[in-house]
This record gives sequence, structure tokens and C-alpha cells, in this order.
Amino acid sequence: MATWHPGFVKSWFKIKWRTFLLQSCVLLLTYLVITLEAVPIDVDKTKVQGEEQIESAKVDNPDTGLYYDAYLRQVIDVLETDKHFREKLQTADIEEIKSGKLSKELDLVSHHVRTKLDELKRQEVARLRMLIKAKIDSFQDSGIDHQSLLKQFEHLNHQNPHTFEAKDLDMLIKTATSDLENYDKAHHDEFKRYEMMKEHERREYLKTLDEEKRHQEESKYEEMKKKHGDHPKVNHPGSKDQLKEVWEEADGLDPNDFDPKTFFKLHDVNNDGFLDEQELEALFTKELEKVYDPKNEEDDMVEMEEERLRMREHVMNEVDINRDRLVTLDEFLRATEKKEFLEPDSWETLDQQQLFTEEELKEFESHIFQQEDELQKKAKELQRQKEELERQQDQLQAQKQELQQAVQQMELKKLQQGLPPARPDGELKFQPPGAQPVGNTQNNPEGSRQPLPPGTIPVQEAAVRSDHVQTHT
Repeated sequence: MATWHPGFVKSWFKIKWRTFLLQSCVLLLTYLVITLEAVPIDVDKTKVQGEEQIESAKVDNPDTGLYYDAYLRQVIDVLETDKHFREKLQTADIEEIKSGKLSKELDLVSHHVRTKLDELKRQEVARLRMLIKAKIDSFQDSGIDHQSLLKQFEHLNHQNPHTFEAKDLDMLIKTATSDLENYDKAHHDEFKRYEMMKEHERREYLKTLDEEKRHQEESKYEEMKKKHGDHPKVNHPGSKDQLKEVWEEADGLDPNDFDPKTFFKLHDVNNDGFLDEQELEALFTKELEKVYDPKNEEDDMVEMEEERLRMREHVMNEVDINRDRLVTLDEFLRATEKKEFLEPDSWETLDQQQLFTEEELKEFESHIFQQEDELQKKAKELQRQKEELERQQDQLQAQKQELQQAVQQMELKKLQQGLPPARPDGELKFQPPGAQPVGNTQNNPEGSRQPLPPGTIPVQEAAVRSDHVQTHT
């Protein structure tokens, strides 16, 4: 498991327990403790425009990107309704959370809260089982042990799928913390694959063109690159010039009156005494707008978000002293005293960096070609199976037609012989005169005479009477 970062735990409960001044950034799961309050700062209300609106603005919970994000949020919502658990959070420290001591407090929450947590866990287990079933349905393997497959999900105790225990809370905290620690790295890797795929598709498209059109496309590509790179200077993220620009353009204040304390207070949106990752990323919007415009064909908004992420990581590495992924007022003020704050190096945007090497691109393309080859083989196999099914269907249809023709011929022969057509069960639709139904043979065996109902004429007597009437006539 990845190294534990206390900042994840702090930021998890920051949003949910704003009563205790806790706020979350992207790391929703680490909302567990922090009781520090922001240092009061005197702000000139005549100069600050709309400060009260900023402070009272509602902060939506960020999406962690985890596949169990909904379950995580629901557990948080239920836990915060318990008064005892909230009181323990007020006095808990990072080590208690890390060791699992806080999770044991779950045994003391109210029965109503435990019942809700039990129901949430049963719903999550049912959801995971449904995902597993959907995944293996294509293999049509009914012998799969769903319980063993649940082991791959580490955010809950799969051995007890019915009740939410202290172990479940501990596993949820540790798993989400580990997943969120690797989130940024996974995002960078995904962006790199995205850029290599763009280049791969561009080169493959050029192969389909003749020499003249290929030259035109190459010229257009270079022109767009040049146009994208022609933008105003991007200030170093977190530098005095960058913050003063936000102070002037976003906050509407006089740049000559720039004050770090006041700036921190203004951009601590939820007034919890910290600048989390989301609040930091909001500071870079003005710089990103210099480079990226969604209306321009040459500007890629996916690259803009990657640029924003890199800016935030850079500032965190420079300012976040204790590596808890939260910037306190003290850390912020210390950063403003550094030489890098006043005289920073130039900032290189993505278009000025080499995102991948030619060897990495070739390896990526080789992997793509291998996948395409496997897909083609699967497509051929599916086509063969389809043709085989169609052939079998044609055979069954031909057999059905042959059977229908045989039945029709048998019916025709019966009609030619003067026999009535047969029922579907093979019996005659009516009996010839004088014939005894097969079903009555046992009830009226030969030689036995049983009284007939009143008014009933035996068959033989009825035949004699019929002959007598014909002779008389």
C-alpha cells in the first residue's frame, strides 16, 4: 500500500464537517480531522468587492474519480448525523485515524445510524455483484464464485456482506487514501497516452493522402502549432506576479495594495483556514486563459486541464511544507518570503515541452497494432460463428419444410382412400358408422352387455332400422 499522507485524511472531512472547519480538495476520502481556525485578518471592506458573496459561496463536493465514490459519499453523510462520532472527530488526530482507533468508535454510534450503514453496505455489495455478473455473462460461466471475486474490491469487508462494521470504515479510509495518492500519477499517464494517440492518428491519416495533400496537412499542422504558441507570457504559478494579476483582474483590487494575508483570506473560499487543491487550481484560471481558448481549433481543452494540474502540483511542492496537500496561512506567508516568490524562473507550458520520445511512441504504436490484430482475429471468429449459425438455421428451415410436405402428402393419401383427415394426435376426427371408439374398448369389452341410457338406440339396431326405411321407401 502507498505511504500514508495525513493531508488526505484532513481534506476528506473538511467539506462535511465545516462546523469544525474541515474542507476537502480532490481527496474526498480523507475528511477526518482539523480544528484549526483561520487567522483573523482585517480587510478594507471598501476595497474588497463581493467578499461576503465569495465567503458564503457554496462549495460542492469534488468527485474523487473512484469507482466507489457514491458509496463513499453516502457513508460520510450518514456518519456526520451521529453526534458522538462528530465529537470524537473534533479531538482525533492523524495517528488515531491511521491506526484505526477512530474506526472503533463506530461501535458507539446510534442504532439508527448503524442500520443505515448496514443498508448502504448491502446495496454496495449488490452493486458490485451486479458488475461482476455483467462482466462474466459473456463467458456464460454459471460456476463462477461471486464471493471470491468480491475480494478484488478492498474498500469493504466482503466476508461480511450484510452489516457495516468498524473494519469496513477502516478499509474504506485506507483504500481510498491509497487510490487517491496514485490519482495524479494515473492522470499524467493517461494524458501521455492521449497525446501519443493523437500523434499516431495524425501520422496514420497522412499515410492515406497523396503527396500534395500530405504537404498541405503538414503545413496546416505547423501553422496551428505556431498559432497556439503565440500567446502572452505565462507567469510562474504561485509567484508574486501571478498572484498580483489575480488580485487585480479577478478580485478587482489595486495591485499596489497587494497583501498576502488578505489574498489568502479572499481565496480561502469556505473560510476554513486552508487553501486546498481546488482553491489553488482556481488561482490559475487567468494564466490558462492566456494559452487556451475553447473557440480556437488549435487549443486542446484536455491539455488545458493537464496544465492546470501541473501548476497545482508545482505550487504544492513549493509551498506545502508538511506535504499534507493543504496550504495553511503560515505556509503561504513563508512562501512569499522566498526568493523564488519575487524572482521566479520562467514557466514552460506544455507546448514547450517534449511530452514523449520517438521510442515511446513506437512502443505505443506497436501495442496498438497488436490490439488491432487481436480485434481482427476476434472479428473473423465472430463472423465465422455467425455464418455457421446461419447455415444451421438454413438446415433447420429445410428440415421443417420437408416435414410439412410429408404431412401434407399423408393427409392427401388419406383423403384419396376415403379416410378422414387425422387430428394432430393421430386420431380420426370422426368414427365411421358401426366403428367403436378406441377409448371405449376397455369400458365396453366384447361380449359384455351393459344397459344403455333411456332413448339410446344400439348401433346395430340403428343400422337395421336404416335398411328397413330404405327398403320401405
